[in-house]
Amino acid sequence: MFFPPNPPITSFAGQRIWIAGASTGIGAATAKAFIAAGARVAVSARTADTLEREFGEHARVLPCDVTDAAALQAAANTLIAEWGGIDLVIAMAGTYSTMRADTLDLAAAKRIVEVNLNGVFNLFAAVRTQLLAQRSGGFAIVASVAGYGGLPNSMAYSATKAACINLAQSMWMDLRAHGIAVTVINPGFVRTPLTATNPFPMPFLIDADEAAREILKGLARGEFEIHFPKAFSRLLKLLNLLPHGLYLRLVKKGTRM
Repeated sequence: MFFPPNPPITSFAGQRIWIAGASTGIGAATAKAFIAAGARVAVSARTADTLEREFGEHARVLPCDVTDAAALQAAANTLIAEWGGIDLVIAMAGTYSTMRADTLDLAAAKRIVEVNLNGVFNLFAAVRTQLLAQRSGGFAIVASVAGYGGLPNSMAYSATKAACINLAQSMWMDLRAHGIAVTVINPGFVRTPLTATNPFPMPFLIDADEAAREILKGLARGEFEIHFPKAFSRLLKLLNLLPHGLYLRLVKKGTRM
């Protein structure tokens, strides 16, 4: 990559990193990877007990819910007072449930939107003033390869992840002149408590530790989009280059849903 969209990070040692959604899965694995690399890490999630058990004295524990904008702002204020600034904020919090249009669960759909999309806005709003004042730092959004195109049985989830990809693109263009890096992270199937409930085969399934390694590697390179595993994410990218009629039929047939 000759001209990376974001400034490469030569070392994570001493970097001040806040991860919202770090209690389990990719979030917990990524937080641990940053800690191992020497970063100063703060972790947030709704479950204080889980955070304390997983991180103890190794990270700053700030329990809060991404759907609570006031709680996120209070957590951000605490970190800024303690650290003097923030180098990277990662919106990891997310929820998922299988859902089809013919069996819509409206309450569940609204909850997915509230966490997966509105939670990102809440988190960015909490750190925006500080990042703009610093004229440095970065904001990363965990979306999904499910956001590349609509998928069966993923009605609300895919929609929120598509919105997150679009949001990251707009943010990058708006914030580049202010010295702020923006990254979107699009995982495929990762072995987590959320995917454990899937009633269908998950091709190219990887562990959360491998996902964390891909994330750190992509951030170090200054990539705008970090996607993995490549065999799966590239296939989905190619499918989404097809005309809609062909894409819809191929995905419907391929997933057998």
